[in-house]
Amino acid sequence: MKKIIIIGSPGAGKSTFARKLRDVTGLPLYYLDMLWHTPERTHISREEFDTRLDQIIKSDRWIIDGNYQRTLEVRLKACDTVFLMDFPLELCLAGAQSRIGNAREDLPWIESEFDRDFKQWIIDFPREQLPQIYELLKKYQIKESQINSDSKNIIIFKSRAEADAWINELASPHLFQTPFSEL
Repeated sequence: MKKIIIIGSPGAGKSTFARKLRDVTGLPLYYLDMLWHTPERTHISREEFDTRLDQIIKSDRWIIDGNYQRTLEVRLKACDTVFLMDFPLELCLAGAQSRIGNAREDLPWIESEFDRDFKQWIIDFPREQLPQIYELLKKYQIKESQINSDSKNIIIFKSRAEADAWINELASPHLFQTPFSEL
């Protein structure tokens, strides 16, 4: 587990999980929102985004947090582990709402309101984005009978409790005598 992507609906807690995973593993963490957005609430060009993402993917170790469907397959090809946060819509809406007004390391500005278009994107996510994500994951899932170089370790969480239990187990001192980052 050295090249990890974390995907799922906005508000699901991807970034929080990513930070916990970074803290346990020592892997460098990259937020796609920080690559794409500028502090002025604009964004860089697709070409510049792709170049920056390519530089990250070419490195030996990373956690990449974010969906950005256009580049998902590129990240899937490069990673060894996928975490999908497939949580109920109400939980994701509440999660996105709860971060309004808070400074975050995964976004270059403080959200002052729950943007109507962003809220609608979250509402549409289970119907419009999630089926596409599952279709791509099927392409890369590990098949018991045939493990190949394209196979990925895919972990799907259906609740925050599952994600928390998984990260707590990983952080458990009995698992590692050597720091994870040195493995």
